Amino acid sequence: MRFLLDTNIMSDLVRNPHGRITEKILRVGEDRICTSIVVAAELRYGSAKAQSQRLSAQLDAILGAIEILPLEPPVDATYGLLRARLEQAGQPIGGNDLLSAAQAVALGHTIVTDNEREVSRIAELTCENWLRDV
Repeated sequence: MRFLLDTNIMSDLVRNPHGRITEKILRVGEDRICTSIVVAAELRYGSAKAQSQRLSAQLDAILGAIEILPLEPPVDATYGLLRARLEQAGQPIGGNDLLSAAQAVALGHTIVTDNEREVSRIAELTCENWLRDV
């Protein structure tokens, strides 16, 4: 099983490179960790907006050490089905969060997020919260 780290988890890892998330990564094995290009893009936006050279350097180091998964089929099909189902149920999820979740579902990965409330709406998604479950 692989773990896809969501934006809030990756953000904590960038801000606290020797913190709880790093401890968990060392326990599960670095080869089982990845993130999405969607997450990387969100983090790059946050870094550019903050204009902090220190955080930007930490982000570069972290993204250089973690596999970043591109968006490829069958993620598109999974996203379409999940989004339609969630909207029909009146429970939509933000676009970037849904893309990351769809990628995890499509690839059979566990998503690691502090946004459990939203992603819990996706029955097929396995979720862990390493900020609370460490």
